Amino acid sequence: MPRKKWWGLAALAVTVALVAAGCGSSNKSSSSTSAGASTSSGSSSAKGSIAVLLPDTQSSVRWEQFDRKYLDQAFTAAGIKHTITNAQGDPGTQRTQAEQALTNGAKVILLVDLMLTKGVNVLVIVNLDSGTGKAVLDKAKAQGVATIDYDRLTLGGGADYYVSFDNVQVGKLQGQGLVNCIKQQGIKSPTVAELNGSPTDNNATLFAQGYNSVLKPMYANGTFKKGPNQSVPDWDNQKALTIYEQMLQQTKNNIQATLAANDGLANSVISAETSHKVKPVPVTGQDATAEGIQHILAGQQCMTVYKAVKKESDAAANVAIALAKGQTPNAPDKTKNGSAQTPSVLLTPVAVTKANINDTVIKDGFLTKSQICVGKFAKFCSSAGL
Repeated sequence: MPRKKWWGLAALAVTVALVAAGCGSSNKSSSSTSAGASTSSGSSSAKGSIAVLLPDTQSSVRWEQFDRKYLDQAFTAAGIKHTITNAQGDPGTQRTQAEQALTNGAKVILLVDLMLTKGVNVLVIVNLDSGTGKAVLDKAKAQGVATIDYDRLTLGGGADYYVSFDNVQVGKLQGQGLVNCIKQQGIKSPTVAELNGSPTDNNATLFAQGYNSVLKPMYANGTFKKGPNQSVPDWDNQKALTIYEQMLQQTKNNIQATLAANDGLANSVISAETSHKVKPVPVTGQDATAEGIQHILAGQQCMTVYKAVKKESDAAANVAIALAKGQTPNAPDKTKNGSAQTPSVLLTPVAVTKANINDTVIKDGFLTKSQICVGKFAKFCSSAGL
């Protein structure tokens, strides 16, 4: 799961959020264009370097499996030196990594020290929480470093740019997807549980805003009954399992559908159903993970939301690279953050069901059939036309 990056001549961004450990640097030269590309001439050379801090590995597999790879590829193609590290969900580690990138302290790690000697000036951050993120952004701005909020908006943080998806629309797709599945299965007056994302992640708030805009009218007119509703700290799947098992106990297994905010939480719902010997109910997801797609094929999950990570990482990389070259990035959208309107690149999410797996995640090369059609799930692939 599920929310990054660069130092250059005027400013870039250090992505703060823990996703996976690892660093990389390169000095190759080539070109890179996509959403968020610079509006200026590409003739300027990038002289700075970029530091990316990812958030964790438990909120989503995407950070290490996809974001790291795509960001590394984009920076390498642009010939910009860079490092990518992971805070592994610890705000203290996140702050330390940011300090290491922004100061010349004696305890800086080798790769960050190398960046500093080369003049890093762009910070890309996937925050773990807005408080930590704001502290990092304030420090960066005080040193004249340009900042980019990647995937997650830092509330009140004042980043120079924001690159993400339309996260309210993500939630709307989840809500409508659940409604569609309930209707398709002919379930009357279902009790619907909601398993929300982390309360410290602004994206989780936006997802909930989206799906509740769909579900609240259904509760109000009596079509659906609102069941247990709880957030999952830090998107922790083990905590989600415990929470959902408690929901089943509290309702005496009387839950007919579940809005789960991402595929990891959906898997926790499915695991709880299995351990309690409860028939699978419609459940949503997000991130289009291989596991989520497998559950959709097996009829254990209703849908997921595909956010083309490569498009997002390319957009963020292009904003950062433009800043590194002293250019003005192309950021056509605006996002309200307190009293500020932050220049943004907001991409469009896509709902994925069994009917369009081929035309979305497989067509884009995000997942392959060999990743999906394995073990007990192989038999479901042929019937779905995979």
